[in-house]
Parts: sequence; C-alpha cells; structure tokens
Amino acid sequence: MAAKETVEGGAGPGGGDASPPDGGARAWTIVLASFLCNGLAFGVINSGSFINDKLRSKYEASGMSEPALKASLVTSLCMGATFFLSPIAGILTDRIGIRLTTFIGGTLAAGGVFLSSFLTEQFYLLCLTYGIMFGVGASLTYTPSLAILGQYFKRNLDIVNGIVTAGSSAFTMLMSFLLPFLLSTFKLNGALRFIALMMCLFMVCSFAFKPNKAVIKKELSLSKELLYLVNRDIWKNKKYVIWLLLIAFSLLGYFVPYLHMASFIKKEFPDNRDDTKIVITCIGITSGVGRLIFGAIASLKWANRIVLQQISFFMIGVATIAMPFVPHFNWLIGMAFLFGLFDGCFISLLGPIAFDFCGQSGAAQAIGFLLGLCSVPLTLGPTVAGYLCDLNYSYTFIFIVAGIPPIIGSIALTLTRFVDSSNEEQTVPEQERLTKYKVTGTSNPSYFCGGFQDPVLCSSSCYKGYNSCDPIHCFSHCLTDQFSFQNFDKAFQEDMKGLLAM
Repeated sequence: MAAKETVEGGAGPGGGDASPPDGGARAWTIVLASFLCNGLAFGVINSGSFINDKLRSKYEASGMSEPALKASLVTSLCMGATFFLSPIAGILTDRIGIRLTTFIGGTLAAGGVFLSSFLTEQFYLLCLTYGIMFGVGASLTYTPSLAILGQYFKRNLDIVNGIVTAGSSAFTMLMSFLLPFLLSTFKLNGALRFIALMMCLFMVCSFAFKPNKAVIKKELSLSKELLYLVNRDIWKNKKYVIWLLLIAFSLLGYFVPYLHMASFIKKEFPDNRDDTKIVITCIGITSGVGRLIFGAIASLKWANRIVLQQISFFMIGVATIAMPFVPHFNWLIGMAFLFGLFDGCFISLLGPIAFDFCGQSGAAQAIGFLLGLCSVPLTLGPTVAGYLCDLNYSYTFIFIVAGIPPIIGSIALTLTRFVDSSNEEQTVPEQERLTKYKVTGTSNPSYFCGGFQDPVLCSSSCYKGYNSCDPIHCFSHCLTDQFSFQNFDKAFQEDMKGLLAM
C-alpha cells in the first residue's frame, strides 16, 4: 500500500517554526490541564480502597460468594487496564492526535464510571464498566497529557513534568477526604455519579491540547507500521529484560495496601475505622516528597540508580510487612509515611533507569513495555489478597505475603550488575551526528525528527548514530512541512529506500 500523508495543524502562521516557547499563557494552560488529567485519573485509582471496601460490604450483604475477591478484582482491573494500555495509548496519540485521544479517553472514563453507578451489584458488568472502561479511559488521557509537554517546553521541561506528575499525589490526598464524604452522604451509586461528573473534566482539558507544530505523517501498511513501532533492539538488551521482569515481580504486592487499607483498618483498628483517609493522605504526601528528593539524588554523578531502586523496594516490602504488627494507629501512620516516601523513590527512577539501559532512542518503548507488563501484577496482587480474605486468612498473613516480592526483587536486582547491555548506545560526536544525515531547508535541528511524543528528545536520539535511531519512525512520522524527502542527503535517501522496501 502506498504511503499516505496527513497533516496535523500547527501553531504558527502557515505551520511555521513552532519550537517550544517554554512559557506563555497557552503553555501554562496546558500544564494545568495535564495536571488535572494526571490527578483525576490516579487520584481516584489510588483511593480505590474506599470503593473496594464499599463493594465488598455490598456483596457480603447480598450473600454473593467470594465478595472480597470480586471487589478487589473490580478495583484492581482499573489500575491494570490503565498501565496495560499505555503502549497503545502512545501509538493512538501519534496516529489520531493528542486532543482527540484525550477526548476519547475522557468519554470512556466518564461513561464507564457513570454506567457503573447503575451496576454496583452486577459483578461482571462492573468489571467491564469500572475496571476496563474507566481504566482504558484513564490510560488514553494520561499518556497524551505527558506527550503534549515536550511541544511547549524544552528548557523548563523537567520542572513542568514534576508539576504535572505531582497531580497524582495532590489528588490522592484530595480524594482520600472527598470519597469517604461522598460515600457516606450519597452512598456508592451517588458517589460514582459524582466521580463520573469529575471525569468529564478530561474532555474539557482535551481542548487545551493544541499541537504546537504542523507535522506531516506518513501512513504505511500494517507490516511496515509494526516494523517501526516496535523497537526490537531493547529486547536484545539482557540487562533491561532482567530489570523489566524483576520490577514486574516486585510489584505483585505493591498495590495491596492501596486497595485493602480501608478493610484492614476497619478490622485491625476498629476505633479508627473512619481515619483511613489520614493513612492514604500520608502515602500521597510522602510519595510526592519522595519523587522530589530521590529524583534530585539520582541526578548526582555518584548516585547509583539501581541501588536506590533496590533500597526503595526493600523498604516498601518492610513497611508493608510491618503494618499489621504495629501496636497503635499512630505507628501505622508512620509506616504509611515510610511506604509513600520509597514509593516516590521507586516511581521517580523508572524513567532514568530505562534511559540508562536502553539509551535515549529506546527509553520511550522500554518504559511503555514496562508499564504494560506491570499491569499484570498490579491486577493480580490485590485480587489474590481479596481471595485470601475470602478464605479467612488474617491481614497479618496477607500483608506479609504482599511484602515478600519487593524484598526478594530488591535483592535479585543485583543481577543487573553482572550482565552486559548488548545494545548500549555509543556516543557520537555532535558534528558527526549533524553531518551523518544532513538536512537542508531548515536551520532548526529539531525538524530532523518531530518525534513519537517529544520533538526535542526524538531529534537528539536520531542524531545519536544510525544504529541507535529508528529511521523509519523518523521518516514516516516526523517530517515537517518545511522540507521533503529530497532535503535529506543522498546516503540517507538510499538507506530509507532500502528500509521501506523491506
């Protein structure tokens, strides 16, 4: 099938130069919209313990079998679907645009939660509407909200990324107070309808996501599409593969405290049954603080990011195991602080470690596949915990089981030190990169490749030598209206003709 060109609207007159402005009213409006998208999605998901507890009580009252298992599956499916669809969300963002992808995600999220308000006693349908529809919708809003930032910020990109990702911590704190109020005032059905109304903000935010440059996209046949969409080199990197599998294993018990905290407190600390919001808030606060602290530490030259991640997993496991053994509720708050602090450390290091192992050109897909794989333990762990509850196992046993995988994973991550990366990027001198595939017709080097999500990062990765760049990706997705295929030097044209003929 012949390649077909489509043009996505630009910001400047005639789609002219639209390099990141690093500020301005529109840019900061987008930061606010992205902050809301991240916060709304993960604020509700991270506060799922309250919904899980209400569903479990409702199922127990109706005489439904395995109530804890079924309530846990509904709420954990939401988190799992959000991460499982991350790679697809990135592809969809690239194919149909940031604004439309976000709007579709908002529609699915709002519609899924609203339908769930009528189906709270229908387990299988609730898995579809709340677990899958809401989860898919959250994924389709989360990915574009990060992708748009690189089009408006370059110098201040680290700062705005920190602001936007802090939305999840801020809204986790907010929802830990709002959800109990809604559930006690309007019951589960009314609370879900209010959340659905909040999810409509996704659609409002989507209108702020105006692309900042005109991009000519080449639509290829499915086989050629898959050829450039999947970076096969990262799977040859043994160090990355080991890290990927161990991270997924370590997360088997990670989401258990989030989803089962309300039921745990109700049973183990009955006098504090209404104080679950305090514990969830503490996790949200310290998670945000941990991202800032360990993000700064990881950027230091002497810092070993794998060691920091090992410490974070070990402490997450210790805090999880310690929770059922604390003698007083105040001690539980202390464990929540500890859990949240190292939760922030673990999250803040995912991107940098993926970059270390796979280089700049492979980091985006490395993270995407990591999040996709992590959807399995994030769904399985809380569901198994619910099943153990139905078998009348104590929360002491459940939290011990949940804390073991991160401890084992933290020790096993030492294996990455004894394995060589088979495809680490080689640094190419800047002048050699600039002349490797010479581009004429534009003085802005970022126009070499507009990038899958971030024009600046993608351009620099494509300059990092031929073997570490995905030329089909750059050619088919990233040409701007300022030059054409003929603007590349002869060597690049010959290489591209050969690749497109595959």
